[in-house]
Amino acid sequence: MAPTRRALLGAVPAALTLPGLARPAGAQSGTITLIVPTAPAGTTDFAGRLLAEPLARRLGQSVVVENRAGANGAIGTGAVARARPDGTTLLVQYSGYHVGTPAIVPNLGYDVVKDFAPVGLLMDAPQVLFLHPSVPAKTVAELVDYAKARPGELNYASSGNGSMQHLVTELWKQQAGLDIAHVPYRGTGPATQDLLTGRVQMFITTPPPLMPYVKDGSLRALAITSAERHPALPEVPTMAESGQPGFVQLAWFAVFAPAATPEPVLKRLSDAVAAVVQEPDFRRRAEEQGAVIRALEPAALQQRVRDELEEWTTVARNANIKPE
Repeated sequence: MAPTRRALLGAVPAALTLPGLARPAGAQSGTITLIVPTAPAGTTDFAGRLLAEPLARRLGQSVVVENRAGANGAIGTGAVARARPDGTTLLVQYSGYHVGTPAIVPNLGYDVVKDFAPVGLLMDAPQVLFLHPSVPAKTVAELVDYAKARPGELNYASSGNGSMQHLVTELWKQQAGLDIAHVPYRGTGPATQDLLTGRVQMFITTPPPLMPYVKDGSLRALAITSAERHPALPEVPTMAESGQPGFVQLAWFAVFAPAATPEPVLKRLSDAVAAVVQEPDFRRRAEEQGAVIRALEPAALQQRVRDELEEWTTVARNANIKPE
């Protein structure tokens, strides 16, 4: 998911530690480290920090957020796969890294299905199809007609080869039968800048960083990839409403533990995370970022990983997406 503006995230320290909390009955000792496989100030980092304080409060343990960025998430993800399975090292993960990266990169050194135990879903995050106003289309249907009449003339941006933005757009292209060229960037920031200048015409990405440009008329928001309109973006129709039935693609953020973590420890963690995401403050702050909160049992989260890994592997193969 694209990095959000620092103003939206608020001032956060490099690590959040909450020592000295009163421990509830049955609480365990030891600090819990939430490893975030991205740099600070992105939305994965935001999700980890949003979780840390209420999780510490519920478990009665200190919680530290540790950023281990690099290699499309593989550095931090691999560190958790190799961590001691005692419930003190957890992964706060982004779906683009968990099911997108392994769909195109072989031999990561870990298996996202076998080497991780699901703890809980934190939030879903729909994406929005943004369009530069140099393209006269006002709806997705008009954009499809415009692109089909000009095969190969339009470009779309992504934050990198194999990113979720890349995979989602390629899936849409395949389903709609479009010929639109991919222009990868090293991050959402430079991709957004070229979209604003019209060097690229389209960008399917998460909404927070780009919505100010929609409000000032610099960009158009044509459709959102969720099943329903988002309450924070009521004027943006869904892809299904826009003539693309069944096109629902949500990035997600979730918590995983090393695979061999004992079941009683996993249940304690899962119950705590499930309770945190239902707290009004957590829900409010997540929805302000354009996210959606919904309950998902750990077993259902694991099945989602399996299903999406298979889906994105097929998309990457059909689009001939290779590692950089």
